[in-house]
Amino acid sequence: MALKVRASLETLVNRKIAHTVLRDLAQYTHWLDIVHSVTRDESSENAWIVELRGKVGPFARSKRLRMVRTIDDENTSVVFERSEIDGRNHSEWKLTVSLAGAGSETEVSVEMFYGGSMFGGGILERMLADQIERSRPQLIALLSKSI
Repeated sequence: MALKVRASLETLVNRKIAHTVLRDLAQYTHWLDIVHSVTRDESSENAWIVELRGKVGPFARSKRLRMVRTIDDENTSVVFERSEIDGRNHSEWKLTVSLAGAGSETEVSVEMFYGGSMFGGGILERMLADQIERSRPQLIALLSKSI
């Protein structure tokens, strides 16, 4: 069961600053709790090894992914997609960050997509939505420090 979760927020930073922070997947550990750890994959300057962790009640899940930045446009968006190099087929994971606005205000929209069926759809969807919603203050603080 595929799932997609999206949240948006208004920031008081310009698009260039938001893009500079959000194009680096290592920064996501500072604001998005589900992103437990990120290390640069030495095989490419646009690739990271990401450990996702989430907990719903007494149940915890973690997942290790190789993510590659596939779109990097400071005016509109940054996209990270799962891209494993082990030769096996894997479920799709995609993180899309859209940027809109003008001047010193930017609307940041974050969308997480999971195309697999391993996790319980409703529970995972609620967990991801909750994680994104709770991350707003941390993201605003991180972007504000970058001004």
